[in-house]
Amino acid sequence: MSSPRPVLAAARRTVFGKSRGGLSGIRPDDLLGLTIAELVGAIPSLDQATIDDVIMGDANGAGEDNRNVARMSALLAGLPVTVPGMTINRLCGSGAEALIQAFRAVRAGDMTTVIAGGVESMSRAPFVLPKSDKPLDASTKLEQTTVGWRMINPAFPAHWTDSLGVCAQRSADARGITRTEMDEWAVRSHERAAAAWDAGLHDGFAFAVNGVTRDESIRPDSTMATLGALPPAFAKDGTVTAGNSSPINDGAVASLVTTDQIARELGLEPMGTILGSTIVAVEPDDFASAPIPAMRKLLERTGHSFADISRFEINEAFAAMVLTVLHDLPEIPRDRVNPDGGAIAMGHPIGASAARAVIDTVRGLQRTGGGLGIATACIGVGLGVAVLVEVS
Repeated sequence: MSSPRPVLAAARRTVFGKSRGGLSGIRPDDLLGLTIAELVGAIPSLDQATIDDVIMGDANGAGEDNRNVARMSALLAGLPVTVPGMTINRLCGSGAEALIQAFRAVRAGDMTTVIAGGVESMSRAPFVLPKSDKPLDASTKLEQTTVGWRMINPAFPAHWTDSLGVCAQRSADARGITRTEMDEWAVRSHERAAAAWDAGLHDGFAFAVNGVTRDESIRPDSTMATLGALPPAFAKDGTVTAGNSSPINDGAVASLVTTDQIARELGLEPMGTILGSTIVAVEPDDFASAPIPAMRKLLERTGHSFADISRFEINEAFAAMVLTVLHDLPEIPRDRVNPDGGAIAMGHPIGASAARAVIDTVRGLQRTGGGLGIATACIGVGLGVAVLVEVS
């Protein structure tokens, strides 16, 4: 008996809002609920009671996205109360992991119809107060939850828990990656992201929210001069800046994963499929290099080479990180990497970003005649994920 063929049948995402921007007044559970409702509303033939699960990535979980935001958002979207929900946290890889798990479940025959994606409202990430064995006093510390480490276990080596920016700087320094190269990559990201929006490449996928009609962090007027005027962000004489790093963002992604047969019964043309995925681990402070072994392992497992891949979506946490990958993997043609811009411009709402990268890989291949693509992301605490997709 052959396994069902899982496919990506439909997908929607919000425009990505900037920090304290147009989406910041919306709770993350509402933001994801809007996205799920947008997705299922576009598929009137779908019997919502047949949805087996809602699987969502979310990296924070400390605020309004607490206690299983996938289930909360499914209810807010108006799905039947009989539809379950599960929230996954693999930090920056959370959205990709949600899609991976959905495909695995459908391929195994455990489920037939799954909504998968991710959400993050970094603008609304709260401060948290750790519990104490003694009465609160002036030494009590509020911890931010927007991004990075908090309430660090003292057993960890200090260099493991350096900020993500410090670690990206270290990766660039080790390879001789220059400020000019990083700023050039950032300008490229903004130019290509703006051009993609102007060309309507996000039509049918990204939808306007609260009057915001395109990704808010894109700065099409970015130049080497404007980026060159920014000070170092993580080291006194460093080269990693706010301009060549991804911003703080809000956004959500939702997609329908089902079988090829069910997709066609719903009147949907399958977009593509996931052929394989890998997750790897490296030293926690070397997270920027993690996509390298992740992609190598993925290609080895699936019997492909870098030359077989028509499109790469490398999530741009930092220009230093993308350039680290390209430095160590010169066999990747740069013109195939993030051809429509990346997270430096589009934004990086952590729980949603990797889902966006996977879906943009599929949609990009659809526009260019199909083939194989890889979406990959570095992940805090030394992880890397890579996903191989195919579009027929």
